[in-house]
Amino acid sequence: MCGIIGYVGSNNGIDVVIEGLKRLEYRGYDSAGICYLKASKLFVQKKQGKVSDLEKLIKKGLSKGLVMGHTRWATHGKPNNKNAHPHISMGQKLAIVHNGIIENYDSIKEGLIQRGYKFKSETDTEVLVNLIEYIQNDLNVSLLEAVQQTLTQVIGAYSIAVICVDEPDNMVLAKKGSPLIIGVGKNEYFIASDPAPFLKYTKRAIYLDDGEVAEISHNKLSILTIDKKIKSPSIQKLTMELEEIEKGGYDTFMLKEIYEQPKSIVDTLRGRIVKESQTIKLRGFNESINQFKKASRIIIVGCGSSWLVGLVAEYIIEGLAKIPVEVEYASEFRYRKPVIYKDDIVIAFSQSGETADTLSALKLAKEKGALVYGICNVVGSSISRLVNVGTFTHAGPEIGVASTKAFTAQVSVSILIALAIAKLKKEVSNKEFREITSELISIDKKMKLTLSECSLKIQKIAKKYKNAKNALYLGRGVNFPVALEGALKLKEISYIHAEGYPAAEMKHGPIALIDKEMPVIVICTKSDEYDKMISNIREVGSRKGIIIGIIDKENEHVKDYLDFSILVPSTSKDFTPIINQPQVGILAIGIIRKMPSVIETPNGDFIGVRRKVILSHSYDHRIINGATGGLFVKRVAEYLENWNENSPF
Repeated sequence: MCGIIGYVGSNNGIDVVIEGLKRLEYRGYDSAGICYLKASKLFVQKKQGKVSDLEKLIKKGLSKGLVMGHTRWATHGKPNNKNAHPHISMGQKLAIVHNGIIENYDSIKEGLIQRGYKFKSETDTEVLVNLIEYIQNDLNVSLLEAVQQTLTQVIGAYSIAVICVDEPDNMVLAKKGSPLIIGVGKNEYFIASDPAPFLKYTKRAIYLDDGEVAEISHNKLSILTIDKKIKSPSIQKLTMELEEIEKGGYDTFMLKEIYEQPKSIVDTLRGRIVKESQTIKLRGFNESINQFKKASRIIIVGCGSSWLVGLVAEYIIEGLAKIPVEVEYASEFRYRKPVIYKDDIVIAFSQSGETADTLSALKLAKEKGALVYGICNVVGSSISRLVNVGTFTHAGPEIGVASTKAFTAQVSVSILIALAIAKLKKEVSNKEFREITSELISIDKKMKLTLSECSLKIQKIAKKYKNAKNALYLGRGVNFPVALEGALKLKEISYIHAEGYPAAEMKHGPIALIDKEMPVIVICTKSDEYDKMISNIREVGSRKGIIIGIIDKENEHVKDYLDFSILVPSTSKDFTPIINQPQVGILAIGIIRKMPSVIETPNGDFIGVRRKVILSHSYDHRIINGATGGLFVKRVAEYLENWNENSPF
């Protein structure tokens, strides 16, 4: 996964691109680079490391035309300056940024070498830009035509932006399997891997489809297919706000998004549970209700955390709706020969709606005649446009790479789907429906309580064992996927090797590795397998493992078997993944960094660590102006900072 951004217009493109790269850095932080045209010459600056390292090399205000940038997550070639994007063709005519993988680049490279081409990097991207240059020269065609012709010879996934010294006003884009969005401004265009980099400038966006090629200048946009068919652009209005993609006072986006989970669940559930009629109102589900009624099985596909949500959904749908469910890695599903029937329903989970393997799996299922149902978070994404029907989560932008609020929002939708099917098939009574929905509606309050009561304790545990080399996560039933999720987060965020296991399977291998140095995180909240979990905990104790238990208030006596306990509110068994997932996320993040501050005292100033509170203030600008609002919130801040603990109120 890499991030690309481009600007075409009369404003300062370098400033736009550098700012955009910062918003895209979550997509790759191995290296960053920019390229711009000036005086019929390509200028490239790129640097291994973070965008801030690149920024130090850039002189602001140098370009007002075509500028493009890239932040890299290395796939082909080591993360170094040589392999960083943008890449320039051997003839110094073309420059390219690329997100994706060209699978047949080796054979293309061999053919180009035979024609005299030399390569400076190890990347598939440099091969691609040289192939475009070769075709352009050989056929004497425009940049657009050269890109179209090139892509007929390419196997793989890509989103690309290409510029050429011979066409200083034009940028050519293309997409297949990797996201690419065009932001439409006034006599200017923005291109990016997601909308965040240009949200400050415009909320009008065009989502390119696979197989589409676009040519843009500051006052012109045309979209065609690779085989030169003209397409009409469809401009969508973005609903996200700039504040949603800011850290909002948190150290990291991931931490912010963990704490946003109660709100994201409320937003996802809003208007979808109708108490009066005892129904679930899901637009996509209601449109395909007869197919759900006839379905003999459901196949769920996803990647990463979305696949783990699928495992949770399997327990819940089979338990409530009594329909067989199979869960598949999308990356495996697409490459084997799955048996898919026309009365099957294939459900895909995806936060971004752009996961290439998931898209390919859905295309295969659609070709086989199955109903394809998408559950994703991004309106206008490729999956949302491909599926027959679907449901959006309303989790808001998820900037942190490691999924947090998307996970719990997707689980919430899974519960709604399970309930809707169960009600349709009369598998739940009216009383059961009321009980389940009442608990679901109140789950956000329990999440808030959990986050407020458990966070500091989890951070202390994380600090104590931050140097651990290995960790084991154990769960049963619907919390086995949460154990897998915990292990995934620890690997992704803390770079500590971790494994998730069904607790009963611990004796088949992992138990041999447990010693006094290994933290074992046990998810032991309400379940039908509770007594057996206790036995598993005692087995870990016999090997002197460090036992960290996530337990609920109904089962506090389990603390006797634990070294550390994380106490969460009790809830329905099927809802425990929503409560437990934030705990494993916070554990993976570990310690919140303490920031030094200058502390003023009557005896002089000193540098120390202060507790910080983020204070925000909302007001109606039609009634008061910003200056008045600012003075008010400043006065409140001063009052809090000078608080006298002996005050009577």
